[in-house]
Amino acid sequence: MDLAGRNDEYASIADLYDHVVPYRTRTDIDFFVEAARLSGGPVLELGCGTGRVLIPTARAGCEIVGFDLSANMLQICEKRLLDEKDAVRSRVRLIRGDMRKFDLASTFSVVTLPFRPFQHLTTVEDQMSCLASIRRHLVPGGSLIVDLFNPWLEALVRDDLGQEIEDEPEFTTPDGRRVVRRHRVISRDYANQISHIELIYYVTHPGGRGERLIHAFPMRYLYRFETEHLLVRCGFQVESVYADYDKSPYGSKYPGELIFVAKRTKE
Repeated sequence: MDLAGRNDEYASIADLYDHVVPYRTRTDIDFFVEAARLSGGPVLELGCGTGRVLIPTARAGCEIVGFDLSANMLQICEKRLLDEKDAVRSRVRLIRGDMRKFDLASTFSVVTLPFRPFQHLTTVEDQMSCLASIRRHLVPGGSLIVDLFNPWLEALVRDDLGQEIEDEPEFTTPDGRRVVRRHRVISRDYANQISHIELIYYVTHPGGRGERLIHAFPMRYLYRFETEHLLVRCGFQVESVYADYDKSPYGSKYPGELIFVAKRTKE
């Protein structure tokens, strides 16, 4: 798929991503590293970003391909890899591409989508195209792990459109920038299950200069049974549905997460 001319929505905030407190403290890394180790590898991670999950996976001894549309996020990942041992770097290959349709001429024991990149696909056609590409890249019996948020009905009907919500602590980057991040929902398309989101970064530079950066994107929310039907339709068998990265069964927490582990079915 031609990537020329596509805007990189992470361009202005890629170097801030790893310092955002909710991202630094996410509890999903061990879950994905364990899945990679149990699979025996190799691993394909779609939406690998700056390597938040990818680098710990490589440290654990797994060969992994990191795939992402954002050139800026991949550049940060490459810089982070420079600080790793040669053995770790040798296990990693980074590829820029569109997860809706790709051909890597390789197969994998497990394909993972940590931290919800699948929800940036806003049409069923794009979702099915992505899943078809994933299936082609899995060995027979290989696993797919899809990480979604569980739709929180109270939040979806909240009367807060356009309001900036500040519920995260300030963080400071290594070069001394102080950053407060807020978020707001611009619009909700209930018919198509799409929320249009803005993450707003208020940056204060060491000299006092202020800057306001906006990361805008759509997110399509999916429900449990909708996702199960989609996976089966695309040639997968759902094995587990979890509410959290501790493998709590779905329904044990609300809203919790919506994490699917599925196997590639036979031809």
